[in-house]
Amino acid sequence: KYIKNNFLLKDMFTVFRLVADMLHLLSFVILILKIRNSKNCLGLSVKTQELYLVVFCTRYLDLILRFSDQTLYLVVMKLLFIGATAYTIYLMRYEKPYCISYDAMADDFQHWQILVPGAFVAALIIHRDFTFYDMLWSFSIWLEAVAIFPQLRMLAKIKEVENLTGNYMAALGFYRIFYIFNWINRYAVEGFVCWTSVLGGLAQAAVYGDFLFYYIKSVKDRKIFLPV
Repeated sequence: KYIKNNFLLKDMFTVFRLVADMLHLLSFVILILKIRNSKNCLGLSVKTQELYLVVFCTRYLDLILRFSDQTLYLVVMKLLFIGATAYTIYLMRYEKPYCISYDAMADDFQHWQILVPGAFVAALIIHRDFTFYDMLWSFSIWLEAVAIFPQLRMLAKIKEVENLTGNYMAALGFYRIFYIFNWINRYAVEGFVCWTSVLGGLAQAAVYGDFLFYYIKSVKDRKIFLPV
């Protein structure tokens, strides 16, 4: 009986991680389709996308440093995340007509000056291991936790959020929540816990918490209004 329960928990762990990854991938699809179909990037922060690109490039250095540990699934997903983020930045900064509507004045969060150094300090305090790769990995965890700040700042100025933009951010928020479920199940099955991932993930979930509250609350109205 115990072996069956243990086996079921491992299956659930796999499902939680798969759902989380698919939600993460869905967020890119929603965002790129929103930009291309509407032919604008109104209300979107390119600074958030730049931070995500830094997150993926520092976290996925194992594609080079530890390639033998990779599976086909991991390689494909990591390359998709990097490629989709870089493509989104290209659309918003350089590709017409999309880049014309980018509001650089409203996207004024000082991400390089505040968030990147802050994530670096957090990684020095809380990290998995004191090696070059693991410090970069820990840095990426803390940076991802706050990478959405520029986007939230833009939406707070607009107050009313487009449905597709809201769906994009909700997919990101729920992706992190499912990863938390994944960690809970992994701890229950294997007794394994990585406190850097857990604390960074909880911080990220807390950042999204307020938005997800208003997102769920606004489902009936089909309009998302955020407080200033």
